[in-house]
Amino acid sequence: MAPRALARIDLGAIERNAGRLAEVAAPAALCAVVKADAYGHGMVPAARAALAGGATWLAVATAEEARGLREAGLEGPVLVMGALSPEELEVALAARADVVAWREAFVAGLAPGARVHVKLDTGMGRLGTRDPDEATRVAEAVAAREDLSLVGAMTHFATADDDAAFVAEQLAAFTPWARTLKDAHPEILIHAANSAATLGEPAARFDLVRCGIAVYGMDPFHEDPARHGLERALSLVSYVAEAKTAAPGESAGYGRRFVADGPTCVGTLPIGYGDGVRRALTNNADVLVRGRRVPLIGTVSMDNVTVDLGEGGAAAVGEEAVLIGAQGEERILAEEVARRLDTINYEVTCGISARVPRTYG
Repeated sequence: MAPRALARIDLGAIERNAGRLAEVAAPAALCAVVKADAYGHGMVPAARAALAGGATWLAVATAEEARGLREAGLEGPVLVMGALSPEELEVALAARADVVAWREAFVAGLAPGARVHVKLDTGMGRLGTRDPDEATRVAEAVAAREDLSLVGAMTHFATADDDAAFVAEQLAAFTPWARTLKDAHPEILIHAANSAATLGEPAARFDLVRCGIAVYGMDPFHEDPARHGLERALSLVSYVAEAKTAAPGESAGYGRRFVADGPTCVGTLPIGYGDGVRRALTNNADVLVRGRRVPLIGTVSMDNVTVDLGEGGAAAVGEEAVLIGAQGEERILAEEVARRLDTINYEVTCGISARVPRTYG
């Protein structure tokens, strides 16, 4: 019998995915993005697996994440990609993390020893400057200080998973600026590619690629990771805690959103939206029990969901139930769950809550 809710993480899959991405990106180096607790997979174990597979850099979004990597004993370059308040900047620099700059005032406030990547906004419309001249001034301000290191020139793609034409526009804006800067500072690393661009746009690979979702064996194009030689690393499981017959007209769950139209057996799994199983999956998902798909029925509640086991389903009490993963010949991918929710696979795994224990193997 499985625990009430459990996420199993296959570290070997993460290691092999990193190896696959490093192979695709070569001669560019691989940076594994481990922000948001490695997209729900566990930041430190996932980082170690990615490094074992061929990543040479790690990237996070926050200063606290960088500190967590260092406190776990991880060495090597770590890039904090997000915006930093003065207090957060101190934490990032104390963790010996690289930081991102796009304003000269930020550079002026940097403590000695800081390693800096300059960001040009070529179309994402979030962080970075849209002005290449300003980006150059920021880079030169860093280079002019003997106590700072200019490490990289970067941008970020807005549509690498679904609009190649806009990727081309962004590359056309970024490449001349980055190449000119590298001519002046040959030691810097040019980087732009996320997982989708790494797999789909060779011209975006430059010196370093920043892969997140693909490291965890999910498809950045939201279809099937196997198309890219990637292995799913996460399984989300529960078990059938109870099963009871339901006669026609009997219901299950809050609001009676499932009413049996014939005799069946309703199984209860002790997992719910408190664990990250979104309420929008009400009457809108499948679960694997005994190697076959059974429909999730009724309202997803905080701590329980119900499934239609069919007549004779009471024998499944105590059996493992798979919400994401494989059982027998069947599989349910995060991509499938995302399509049912009209969202993306990133949100599915990031949404698995902290009360779900992770196990690693």
